[in-house]
Amino acid sequence: MAIPSEHRHLLDLDARQLLCVCRACSLLFDRPAAGRGQLKLVPQRRLRLERFVLSDAIWEQLRIPVDMAYFFHASRQRRVLAYYPGPMGATESRLELTAWEALEQANPVLSELEEDVEALLVNRVGDNRRQWLVPIEDCYRLVAAIRTRWRGFSGGREVWEAIDAFFAQLDRQARSDPNNKRGGGRGEETRWRSADVKVM
Repeated sequence: MAIPSEHRHLLDLDARQLLCVCRACSLLFDRPAAGRGQLKLVPQRRLRLERFVLSDAIWEQLRIPVDMAYFFHASRQRRVLAYYPGPMGATESRLELTAWEALEQANPVLSELEEDVEALLVNRVGDNRRQWLVPIEDCYRLVAAIRTRWRGFSGGREVWEAIDAFFAQLDRQARSDPNNKRGGGRGEETRWRSADVKVM
């Protein structure tokens, strides 16, 4: 069956790669047992975490060397992983688990992240102090935008325009979760064109 330009994705848990799927397959893999522990359907929930508690002190304790990162529960490793995007792609950061536990206690929504396929995305560049709950494919898209457009030492104008465009689009498609208590309903069922999704 042909895959339309707008479609869902599966995540291969071993390779950490996205696979494009047609609508029929996306319906099939919407059942947890369908992937046999190897493939997971990437959800479509996007939430703006407007009352998220993340102080500068906790951010420093998380040991993220830059001001943009994403975090997800990795079922294979049985722990939370942290990555930050850069000109060479996504780099894993040595996450301070005690700091993460404190962050999770302050923000119950984090306990609802679906393993492997949902992430906390944080943007603290400049004056930004913003957080979202997103499908993991959004993080891959951000990584790809930075990796393919970075020029020179500071990145250049093109990459920062791409970053601004990414977060503007995310804001349009995310729904607000001001209480940060429960993930609530799903966000708009937005599907990305295959050209928009790149894998780390």
